[in-house]
Amino acid sequence: MTLRRRQFLQLAGAALLPAAPRFAWAQAYPNHPPRIIVGQAAGSSSDIIARLIGQHLSERFNQQFIIETRPGAGGNIATDAVAHAPADGYTILLVNAQNSINAALYDKLNFDFMRDIAPVAGVFRVPLVMEVHPDFPAKSVPEFIAYAKANPGKINMASAGNGGPQHIAGELFKFMAGVDMVHVPYRGTTPAVTDLLAGQVQVMFDVTPTSLPQITAGKLRPLAVTTAERLAALPDLPTLGEFLKGYEASAWIGVGAPKGTPIEIIATLNREINSAIVDPTIKRRLNDLGAMVAPPSSPAEFASFIADDAAKWTKVIKSAGIKPQ
Repeated sequence: MTLRRRQFLQLAGAALLPAAPRFAWAQAYPNHPPRIIVGQAAGSSSDIIARLIGQHLSERFNQQFIIETRPGAGGNIATDAVAHAPADGYTILLVNAQNSINAALYDKLNFDFMRDIAPVAGVFRVPLVMEVHPDFPAKSVPEFIAYAKANPGKINMASAGNGGPQHIAGELFKFMAGVDMVHVPYRGTTPAVTDLLAGQVQVMFDVTPTSLPQITAGKLRPLAVTTAERLAALPDLPTLGEFLKGYEASAWIGVGAPKGTPIEIIATLNREINSAIVDPTIKRRLNDLGAMVAPPSSPAEFASFIADDAAKWTKVIKSAGIKPQ
């Protein structure tokens, strides 16, 4: 176990300590509106989920949870803001796979995600869909690979940002399929999908919350899903692993807080977020978005998941030679 992984798991382990009230104000939490900071653009899957969870928390606590989007720098702007915010439970971060990827991608930041953000709870795992503009000539993964090999460097692959889950999933596909595509990073999912719909780029590996509505409307053509299992929302859509043995990629979303946030508050948020993901209405909404709802977890269990995810993406980033831009 590496030092950073050990420190990260120890950080989350503090949430398992006895919840003896150390601060009177922690018991009254929240007595004014907390903020959930989202590092992706408005309308992105992260924004959608933050609003679902925020509404549930607002109802449970009878206190408004404000959603604030701070896109840019692959989520680092938002993470930096939360890492340096007061550790009082009133500034919360919607964490996702981008955070664990960035921990491997960037050598120097003004924060260390694995050190400065305390895991609170996981929400769900997000499949990605390989999708193309309807005018693109390929109608299947084998046809796409054949076209890409016949036209090296002529296919533009959109992503929500350099080093993000969409980018990494695409790079893994490029490596395993042996094709050359031009990566076009955007500042968030929304502008990337907008250009894909307009035909400015030809392919994207997009998360299901934003891809499914476009696919259902017939505005984008899905070729495959990136998870090892087929997607319930698109049961006839094959997995990439059916064509590229061993291929698997997915994103995820959860909640974190600044290091040093009282364990009583982390435990309270963990309990209420876990109640959200088992709520029938929210669970149905997440399933409609194509998400795989995570089982309720403790902060320590969520920390272990993040540490394993960071280790996986580190291998992909190093093998693909991906550098921050």
